[in-house]
Amino acid sequence: MLRRLWQAWRRPAPAIPEADWEAAFLALPILAPRPAGERQRLQRLAGALLTQKSIEPIGELDLGTTETLALALLAALPILNLGLDWYRGWHALVLYPDEFRSRYEEVDETGVVHQIEDWRSGESWGRGPLILSLADVAAAGQGDGYNVVVHECAHKLDQLDGEANGRPPLHPGMDPGAWSAAFAAAYRDLGRRALRRLSTVVDPYAAESPAEFFAVTSELFFDAPRDLQRGYPAVYEQLALFYRQDPAVHCPPPATT
Repeated sequence: MLRRLWQAWRRPAPAIPEADWEAAFLALPILAPRPAGERQRLQRLAGALLTQKSIEPIGELDLGTTETLALALLAALPILNLGLDWYRGWHALVLYPDEFRSRYEEVDETGVVHQIEDWRSGESWGRGPLILSLADVAAAGQGDGYNVVVHECAHKLDQLDGEANGRPPLHPGMDPGAWSAAFAAAYRDLGRRALRRLSTVVDPYAAESPAEFFAVTSELFFDAPRDLQRGYPAVYEQLALFYRQDPAVHCPPPATT
């Protein structure tokens, strides 16, 4: 099966029929507005990603062709104008059928170490693999702002210069001060709104840390870009500079009454 061929590290990918790619694109409504040339570049990048990263299903999970290609397209989307080198240092996408149990240590403000266990839809740690729930991957890319693949890939980008702190390595010419100002103001605003239980454009989970804020706003940037642009325009502008994309231009404006 195709998935078995893609499990080997750096083994050349099999030739993939165009019909299979088209089915994968159809499964991802967020890609429908993209120009044909951009979709072709994304397809080539996704194919290259499949030769550089192994896909490792857990247990008896059997991954279909459309699921595999849709996952590759979503993972390639953040680096469409950056290149595969931005995913250096890790080699595998590990897939669970559904949410999985994660155990880790957390040190509180007094220095006491706590053993934490919870259920997760995705996980990314340093130079380890990118771990995803296939059920949540299937829900990504639908245009509602939820995208676990982009979320965890954003963490990988954030981790490139060491600790995940909500600021990936910025490109030459980007202003670190402008990035910090935009993200800090939005992060504070979201925190205040979350505490008061007010409606928020960004999922309140983003208020957990600057790293989560970057990952969650990256989801919104690609999945529901006009929502982020409306809610936190300065954050949208910085993400557009970083990802070198402007997905809002491909989305129709909200209908007026």
